[in-house]
Amino acid sequence: MTHACPGPARVRAAAGRGEAAAMPAMDPSRPVLVFDSGIGGLTVLREARVLMPERHFLYVADDAGFPYGGWEEGALKARLIRLFGELLRDHGPALCIVACNTAFTLAGADLRAAYPRMTFVGTVPAIKPAAERTRSGLISVLATPGTVRRAYTRGLIQSFAARCRVQLVGSEHLAGMAEAYVRGEPIPDEAVRAEFAGCFVAEGDRRTDIVVLACTHYPFLANVFRRLAPWPVDWLDPAEAIARRARSLLPRPAGAGREARGDAALFTSGRPDAATRRLMHGFGLAIL
Repeated sequence: MTHACPGPARVRAAAGRGEAAAMPAMDPSRPVLVFDSGIGGLTVLREARVLMPERHFLYVADDAGFPYGGWEEGALKARLIRLFGELLRDHGPALCIVACNTAFTLAGADLRAAYPRMTFVGTVPAIKPAAERTRSGLISVLATPGTVRRAYTRGLIQSFAARCRVQLVGSEHLAGMAEAYVRGEPIPDEAVRAEFAGCFVAEGDRRTDIVVLACTHYPFLANVFRRLAPWPVDWLDPAEAIARRARSLLPRPAGAGREARGDAALFTSGRPDAATRRLMHGFGLAIL
């Protein structure tokens, strides 16, 4: 990658294999990197900014690889490891937030093994908090097909929701719909309803009461979901919890105050369209 991000050149030069090591993570001049396959991670960025006002952020959208659902797992994992190597080498982040369930459930362990000196905050389906909150015992997980298939997801269910009935619903199209919606394009109600209808299960006098949004794109459609749902449920958005975890790993430096932002966005295609550029500017992100 040839783009540069604001930050000390010596950090990038010292990163070696992608492990930024020249400066401590506490240094607020090093950005927090937020990664997603597209623009869904903006939901996490929004929360992280609130909790870490002293930090600069680099938002990375792998739009050249979007959507991840059609990838063979081995090829996608290799892509992610290579891509993060370049990002860590070139930008020297203090911490990486992988704001993509598909990416982290597939490659999180491999990223940590490949770059052990970098801290990765992952995004996984919020099955544990859903199991703690449900009253009916009927939970649904709305995700991409890849996340639904992943053994990682099944392991979360076995570990934290064994006493619940968990309905896994894989959507082929919702991530793309969310991208279109947040850019201002019209999305037919019936198309959206068809993607999440399987989340609503009734068994006797019990009904689904929590739907886990296991893709960071989906919260952009939360108001549409609420309007179209056959009955009210708690749509569980993990963005705030992800941001809190990142905040806990990067304590605010003593005396740090709110500074003028120098946040940026990087697209792996290098060619975001005009609507996406407007969206990034609306989020206060300069496109590299």
